[in-house]
Amino acid sequence: MYYWNDLAEVPSDLGPTVVTIGNFDGVHLGHQHVLARLVKAARDHDAAAVALSFDPHPAAVHRPESAPELIMGPADRTEALAEAGLDGLLMVHYDLDLASLTAEEFVRKFLAEGLHAVAVVLGHDARFGRGNTGDLDTMRELGAELGFDVVAVDDLDALPEGPEDTQGRRCSSTWIREALAAGDVRTAARLLGRTHRMRGVVVHGAARGRELGFPTANLAPESTGLIPADGIYAGWLVDSAGTRWPAAISVGSNPTFDGVSRQVEAHVIDRPQEAVEDFDLYGQCVGVEFVERLRGMVAYTGPEALIAQMRLDVARTRDVLSTEGPVAG
Repeated sequence: MYYWNDLAEVPSDLGPTVVTIGNFDGVHLGHQHVLARLVKAARDHDAAAVALSFDPHPAAVHRPESAPELIMGPADRTEALAEAGLDGLLMVHYDLDLASLTAEEFVRKFLAEGLHAVAVVLGHDARFGRGNTGDLDTMRELGAELGFDVVAVDDLDALPEGPEDTQGRRCSSTWIREALAAGDVRTAARLLGRTHRMRGVVVHGAARGRELGFPTANLAPESTGLIPADGIYAGWLVDSAGTRWPAAISVGSNPTFDGVSRQVEAHVIDRPQEAVEDFDLYGQCVGVEFVERLRGMVAYTGPEALIAQMRLDVARTRDVLSTEGPVAG
């Protein structure tokens, strides 16, 4: 997949494109539904499938005090968009100058003249242009004037394996954030179509886990991906070589030891004997995937009670992950 940071980077000989527009935070099943239609339309038009997205998130520019935390970081978003089959991703810097463009100015500059769109794929609730005044009808009018088709895509609201009371709810980034804030990583995974992941560099911590017999890989504070609710999770640690290791993951401030800052740390379990001594993750960029929340964060009366609970957490992690398939390299 080609990646462009500016319209000027798009090659003049790219040829015709079919384009969709969005923030794609999480690249969840709803996004994947639109992207699948995009790829099909591109193949039907013998054109390149291109997504136009924005960085930073527009909400961070217009209302920074209440902008949502991002579900995934830029690297994971780009990877997920590539996996959806896109030929190109144009990531436009979002600022007040861009926001000031009228709907017609935006479409003419980026879609018609910049990307030579022969078709545009949009959801029914799409908004664009100054004050979000442009909508699907606006795009159809502009398409008739500027020479591109418009493909409207219905929302995805029938999700697999979900409770009946969620079947009518629109798949959205908001719903995923709510699920993660509640520690419900199972629902988040159902909406994402994959396990929720954080990504970051492993840094040195207080070494309390090692002292207790449960060494952990601590993610740096600037790691990307939305941190779920405090608690203990069963999941996976994916090292820089792509190997997935089963892990018991702690999210919280270590209340037993009067911690104050939130940390994400993963204790890899069931390492092969030959990997025990040489298992060093410091400085590596790793992924941490959350499969199931085992319990909330609790302050214990001392190290002995905490160690006993951690042994139970490891056993439960092993049980949960035994149904998730083998470790893959």
